[in-house]
Parts: sequence; structure tokens; C-alpha cells
Amino acid sequence: MIALIKYNGGNVSSVQNALARLNIESVVTDDPELILKADKVIFPGVGEASSTMKVLKEKGLDLLIPALKQPVLGICLGMQLMCGDNEEGGTRGMGIFDVDVKIFPPEDLVPHMGWNTISDLKSPLFSGIEENSDVYFVHSYYCALADSTIGGCDYILPFSASLHRDNFFAVQFHPEKSGATGSRILSNFIKL
Repeated sequence: MIALIKYNGGNVSSVQNALARLNIESVVTDDPELILKADKVIFPGVGEASSTMKVLKEKGLDLLIPALKQPVLGICLGMQLMCGDNEEGGTRGMGIFDVDVKIFPPEDLVPHMGWNTISDLKSPLFSGIEENSDVYFVHSYYCALADSTIGGCDYILPFSASLHRDNFFAVQFHPEKSGATGSRILSNFIKL
């Protein structure tokens, strides 16, 4: 079973629909028992960091997610909340990844929205994905390049498009909106 973490964020149904197109069943839940029993967990996200962390804390998910042992995939805000300090609302994330989240400097249009290339891909998550493949981004905050970076992107400055540590994976882009490339990444995650 694939568990999609339920909270006040958006794009959960988009991720569930993307999985359904791959003939992968999933359940949207905030039930700790179901999440612990899941084969894989996806932490999708569209929303604002501080209000989302508040909901996660109220449900105890801020402690549950970092303790999970099965493969976990954070998407967009999900990735950012798996990191450390976040400039959005002065939020402290779950600290799974040792990298902070900062707002893009206003040297170009912010948010970074639309298709952009990912490179320096270093993980089975990107099996069959060519260097400089295009994926879809929508974000105003970014994670710097770090030891846990397994894929990068460049918009205003180089940043982490994807992170990995132990059983935790995360992508800043939206695989559910990234066509065949995104579908392959989701499929690769399910096969981990």
C-alpha cells in the first residue's frame, strides 16, 4: 500500500491521480497506523510552511514522518518541511535533511514557475532519466546544494532539485505534473 500524507496542503489528489495512471493504488491518510504499515509513503505539498507545520504538529505527523523506516518521498513543500530552518514564516522543519530553506533573491521572477532542467542525477530515483530532462516547478523558496543533493537545477542560483538520505527522498519539482519524466520518477520510487 502507498500512503499519501493527508494535511492542509494541496496537490494530494494530483499525486493520487498520477499514481492511478501508473495502476498504483494509494490511500490518503493521516492515520499513524496506516502510515506505519504502508510499503511506501509520499508527503506531497503545496501550501505555506508555518501553517502546514502547525497542522503536522497537531496530528503528531512531525514526529512520525522522521521516524518512518520505509521509503518516503517528499514533494515540493513536502521536501522543504523535511529540511531544517525555513525562511517562510520562520518555520523549523523536521530536520531530516541538513539543509535550510531560503527565499529566492528577487533577481528574476519569483516564484520559479514552469519547466526547467534537472542535472547531476545520482540516484536510482532517476533510473532511465536523462541528464537535463525537463520537470515542472512552482516554488518561491529553495534548498541550497548540500551533501544530500542527488539532482540539481539552476534558477537565479544553483539549488537542490532532489535530496536523499537513508530511506528519505525528496524532489522540489512536481513529478505528478512533469509528464513522462515525472511518471518514470514516481514509478522508480515505487520500485525502491
